[in-house]
Amino acid sequence: MYEHAPHNRFRLSRRGGRHRTGAVVAAVAAVATTIGALAPTAAFAGGRPDSVQASLNTLVKDDGVPAALASVKGRDGRTHSYTAGVGDVATGAKVPVDGQIRIGSNTKTFTAVVVLQLVAEGKIGLDTSVDTYLPGLLRGDGIDGRNITVRQLLQHTSGLPEYVNTDAILTGPKRYYEPRDLLDAALAQKAHFAPGTRWEYSNTNYLVAGLIIQKVTGRPLGEEITQRVIDRIGLRHTSFPTPGDMGIRGVHPEGYVRDAGGSLRDYTELDPSWGWAAGSVVSTNSDLIRFYAALLGGRLLPAAQLAQMRTTVPADELGPGARYGLGLVSRPLSCGGLYWGHGGAIPGYETAGGATEDGRAVSIAVTLFPNGAAEQHMDAAVDAALCR
Repeated sequence: MYEHAPHNRFRLSRRGGRHRTGAVVAAVAAVATTIGALAPTAAFAGGRPDSVQASLNTLVKDDGVPAALASVKGRDGRTHSYTAGVGDVATGAKVPVDGQIRIGSNTKTFTAVVVLQLVAEGKIGLDTSVDTYLPGLLRGDGIDGRNITVRQLLQHTSGLPEYVNTDAILTGPKRYYEPRDLLDAALAQKAHFAPGTRWEYSNTNYLVAGLIIQKVTGRPLGEEITQRVIDRIGLRHTSFPTPGDMGIRGVHPEGYVRDAGGSLRDYTELDPSWGWAAGSVVSTNSDLIRFYAALLGGRLLPAAQLAQMRTTVPADELGPGARYGLGLVSRPLSCGGLYWGHGGAIPGYETAGGATEDGRAVSIAVTLFPNGAAEQHMDAAVDAALCR
């Protein structure tokens, strides 16, 4: 947990909120057992299993996640999908190949793309204050929207405190939240630092970014993301949930949290309104790699705005060498160079991955909040897939 972060809060990001308390700590720290049979390996070379499949098998066998899924786009431009574990622990159903999942904070990249498209259209200024678009909205102890810029929101340098409340979400997963109600929870706290002086991950930044999008366009955030991103590049299995939409519409594995007694609790059906612009999107691994490849390939933003998005600051809390741009994270590869993505965690699911400059891409998902070892295995699997 970041310095000064409230005791009962967690992040929608990967790694940024690993030190969770209460029910979530119990969920990720319990010793897990292997659930179901491992899927057959997807390919063999000299009698050895495909490295991606082997990585998923490890996540199931050694780290106790119910299911692991991956899609990988190689140097040849072809995409392959993999699965391991079981899709439903109650029935033993198979993991659906490239099944739909909740992608958590990958949603932030979608939101940032829309903001930057509006920047390109001259409707938003990156270095313009939040108060220009939402006058008087951000006021609190050390909080003043006149001194916070749009760039600082997208880069997590605003100092805004976190709004996500772990206990409320886990005990009432089907409750609907309005964005302004969520913002009130953040504004009731003290600012963590003066804008622009530090980096600290806070979902509140993207809550405000979503409100700016709605104010500038006059349309619901979900409609803007759908039109400007999802439909534009043909993400056929990706959606922004509408109010009251608690299910996952397409074929999907069930998502779980392990409770304090070690039992798995199904969190597949929940109201993602509390994640909203910061973490509510549903997608698939193949759509995620298509999204990041299209973004890096210049299909979603003009060159000037993509360059701004890729202007980064150190974000060591997200992992060694990680840097945060505007809703986009760069991480070093063991074989040299970087990959760009985000990752995300939400009750039931966790994702990791991204894309490289030359079009390689990978996305890996598990159906349980993993412990530290599982997260390290996910990161290693991403690196291995992009470097092979």
